Amino acid sequence: MAAGGRRAVRGGALIAPPERPDTPRFPDAGEQLDALRADFATLRAYLTEVELPPSARERLTGLATLVEALLEPGWVSDPGHLHVLGRAVRQDIPEAVDTFVRTRWWSRFTPGAEPPETHLERQLAALHEEATAIAAALRDAEAIRQEIHTRYVEERGD
Repeated sequence: MAAGGRRAVRGGALIAPPERPDTPRFPDAGEQLDALRADFATLRAYLTEVELPPSARERLTGLATLVEALLEPGWVSDPGHLHVLGRAVRQDIPEAVDTFVRTRWWSRFTPGAEPPETHLERQLAALHEEATAIAAALRDAEAIRQEIHTRYVEERGD
């Protein structure tokens, strides 16, 4: 009988679902946005210390203002948009500025080379275009939401 009891347990084990580990928990959009805001504050502090030509400073200020607006709570929750903003804040902007600073220093020894601010301004313009596309997508989503609400209010017949 013991052998039969063992078979029943083994048979039951084959029918029961296998044990599995818990699914990993990753930060949600709100937590990602909070971390990104903190990183953006760190970036802004760095940018205030860097000496830039006036035209590059103007482009950078425009980009930073737009990114700051996009990082306000309640606007960006799309993972793709968060990725683009995170890449801009954590990688692209600091790399563009740091590379400019380094290249500017070395360009003193190589007269006649292309001015490093040319590349910095092109990079900042491209990053501004990416951020503007996110702002346009948010604007479009809000416009659709507004139109839907207008139809709802006009058609409800209360």
